[in-house]
Amino acid sequence: MTRRVLVLGGTAEARSLAAELGARGLDVTTSLAGRTRHPRLPAGEVRTGGFGGVAGLAEALADVDVLVDATHPFAATMTEHAAAAASLAGTPLIVLRRPGWTEGPGDRWTRVPSLSSAAAAIPAGARVLLATGRQGVAEFVDVDAWFLVRAIEAPTVLPPHAELLLARGPFALDDERALLDRHAITVVVAKDSGGATEAKLVAARERSLPVVLVDRPPLPEGVTAVSSVDEVLERL
Repeated sequence: MTRRVLVLGGTAEARSLAAELGARGLDVTTSLAGRTRHPRLPAGEVRTGGFGGVAGLAEALADVDVLVDATHPFAATMTEHAAAAASLAGTPLIVLRRPGWTEGPGDRWTRVPSLSSAAAAIPAGARVLLATGRQGVAEFVDVDAWFLVRAIEAPTVLPPHAELLLARGPFALDDERALLDRHAITVVVAKDSGGATEAKLVAARERSLPVVLVDRPPLPEGVTAVSSVDEVLERL
């Protein structure tokens, strides 16, 4: 019988996983939250929108053999719901999280636990590349600084002194260098998302710029994660 896998997606790893599972003959469905209007779609069946909380997801798992949570490392609520629903339904859960970034020689990082902490760490008068996505921009509206807000889609609010740049990564290193120089950026604020979006951190290191990096939320109690598509395939 064909094994049925539900992937909670939205990441590059989720798209790679869906392609690999389909190539192996598994019945794979990827669920997208629907927060981005024009997402990059994975191979196989795709559903968009939430499940209606833990109970709705648990009900959906009745026809699923394995649940894979391959959501963004900062999608803490979805991971909590996945863990709770999998436990209710008795469905095996695999959490896929790409590794975070590691500070190296020349980096000037300040790690903080939240976006509000990141806002508090910005010095007055700074020129900030705010590369944390559209959600949470409201945390920075009262900061005395100028912001280049980069996001895939426009946030609902912007700081009073800001320019909005709509763009989808990953970005080339030369482009990140040019961006920092063109806007005279003095501080970079980012989430520790990991993956292929680290060019901004390399460009900041080269310019000895400080980086305020928001740490990932912890996984739910008792939940562990694998760090690659290959490890998910091994578990399956």
